[in-house]
Amino acid sequence: MDKNIFLVGLNHRSASVDVREKFALTSVTDFEKSLLAACPLREVLALSTCNRVEILVVADADRCAEQDITEAVLRHWAETCQGPLDVLRTHTYMHQGLEAVTHLFRVAASLDSMIMGEPQILGQLKKSYRKAVETGTARVIINRLLHKSFSVAKRVRTETAIASSAVSISYAAVELAKKIFGELSGKTAMLIGAGEMAELAATHLLTFGIDKLYICNRTYARALELAKTMHGEAVFFEDMVERLRGVDIIISSTGSPTAIIRAKDIREVLKKRRNRAMFFIDIAVPRDIDPDVNSLDNVYLYDIDDLKEVVEENMSARQGEAVKASAIVDLEVDAFATWMKSLALQPTITDLFGRAEDVAQRELAKTLKRLGPVDEETHEALEVLVRSIGHKLLHEPICFLKRRTREEGSAERFIDVTRRIFNLDGDAVNPDAHLDRRSAAEEEPLECECCRDPEPDQTESGDQPKQQ
Repeated sequence: MDKNIFLVGLNHRSASVDVREKFALTSVTDFEKSLLAACPLREVLALSTCNRVEILVVADADRCAEQDITEAVLRHWAETCQGPLDVLRTHTYMHQGLEAVTHLFRVAASLDSMIMGEPQILGQLKKSYRKAVETGTARVIINRLLHKSFSVAKRVRTETAIASSAVSISYAAVELAKKIFGELSGKTAMLIGAGEMAELAATHLLTFGIDKLYICNRTYARALELAKTMHGEAVFFEDMVERLRGVDIIISSTGSPTAIIRAKDIREVLKKRRNRAMFFIDIAVPRDIDPDVNSLDNVYLYDIDDLKEVVEENMSARQGEAVKASAIVDLEVDAFATWMKSLALQPTITDLFGRAEDVAQRELAKTLKRLGPVDEETHEALEVLVRSIGHKLLHEPICFLKRRTREEGSAERFIDVTRRIFNLDGDAVNPDAHLDRRSAAEEEPLECECCRDPEPDQTESGDQPKQQ
């Protein structure tokens, strides 16, 4: 049954940015709906980011050849983006079955990202999943698959150190500032320059809780644009030195051919600051900040070479952690494969009878303990009684599943629900799961737990979204 899962995509390794731009999906939801309507598919989920576009589908492989399925997806993708099919086909990769599952788990765990261990991809995947749930294009298989991918990502983050060190210049700069000051809350920062690296640095500063953010750029309009996006304050370039008196952290990344911050300027600024510490990070080439600034007391200056050393060391460390992360992915793929096999009817029937037998034997043991010694004939009669009750209670549910298999050709949804109702997969159940939650239900909207972003310390509940 795992052969029904297909993944078609392109990413930063298979395609250049101009190709990725051409085939990016501007409306993932519309694409999913139209693909489901145009092709013989059961489920669809699409992910579109700056570094990748991936389309995950569940098809009836028994009725449609693998080549037909992937070709249909590629054609619809090319038509949607109005791009040449031969170009798209050249730059895409395709995975089927457990290979597709493995790839998705690696993507969620950020093992396939340009910067290994970065957390953004997981948030993007969750957002795409929520949209697919809302529109009804994600059902039993994708629901389970995406939930499992989220738990894999959590295991990788908690059981390895793959995301514990900086591997981008911007992030390394902010992490270094955090080490200097301890905490960034209550601190003020200024970004000089408003390009991509400055934007990334601003994002990281806000994540670490910076109190106030200034954006300074030669083109004030660009500074104002970025300041609005980052909830900061734009500063005119000619006012930069004067405003530094109230700034603790300065990250500069302009394209100036000469230094824009000189030691004599900072000497005057320090007097007005009463020698409170200042932290400068110069990630520009050529350098924006005069190296003599570093000779001043209570001033810390780092340039891009200093940061590159940090990044390279940390990248090497992440490569080692990636081996551990890959082992986790392999284990989780095996677990998902077992679940896929369980969707076949006969294993579920066997598990149902096994669960009934276990319950019967436990209850019989309790009863015999209360009764005291009984003869062998009575013991056998009681054993037949409890086993018969269990089997008769299961008769109608099993007949229902068999009818659904015959009528609809696939009982996946009903088998999945049955396995959850009887907890045949041994999922952990919270101790208070059976308490009366009417008051909570009245206060909160009827939204599945899986559609909300879990906190880092949450465990996967196993609950699936409401089926459409």
